[in-house]
Amino acid sequence: MKQLGPTDLKRLHREWHRRTGGRVALLLDCVESPFNIGAIVRTAAAFKIDHVYLAGSTLSPAHSKTGKTAMGTERYLTWTVFERGPEAADAARADGFAVVGLELAAGAAPLHELDAGPDVCIAVGHEDRGLSPATLAACDLVGFIPQLGRVGSLNVATATAIAIYEFRRRAWTDAEADSGS
Repeated sequence: MKQLGPTDLKRLHREWHRRTGGRVALLLDCVESPFNIGAIVRTAAAFKIDHVYLAGSTLSPAHSKTGKTAMGTERYLTWTVFERGPEAADAARADGFAVVGLELAAGAAPLHELDAGPDVCIAVGHEDRGLSPATLAACDLVGFIPQLGRVGSLNVATATAIAIYEFRRRAWTDAEADSGS
C-alpha cells in the first residue's frame, strides 16, 4: 500500500464525484468562532457543499480570521447572508432543500434514521447555544448524533463534518443499491 500521487488522487475523487447524487447545503446560524467557520468551510469544500446560508452573527467564510483554518478553500463555495435563521431556512427550502436541524432537542431523531430526501440543508447553530429557537422551529426535521462517551455534545465543526459525511454516505450507498452492487 502506498499513498496516492496527484494524478491517482484526481482519478479517485472523479470516481466518487460520479457516484454522488443529491445535494447538500449548510445553514450556519450564529456560528461565530473563526476557527469553527474555517474548519466547516474546509470540510464543506472537500465534500462539495452546494451552497452555504449564513444567518445572524455568523462570520463570513471570507473573513480574514477564518483563513488559517480554511486554507483558501472558501473559493470553492458560494454563500448568501441573511439577517435571521428562519429567513435562511426559507431560502434553502425555496432552493429545493429539506432543512435538517442538527440539535440536541426534544423530539430529535438519530441522524442516521432521518428520512430527509436527496437534497438536504444541514442547519447548525452557535457554539454554546445551538440553533436559535426560531431557526429550530423553521427546520423540517431535527436530528442528533448519538454519542457514547461522557461528553454531552460535540464541537460545531466536528458535528457538521459528521452530518455532511452521513448525508454524502447515504447518496453513495443509494447509488450502490441502485446499480445492483
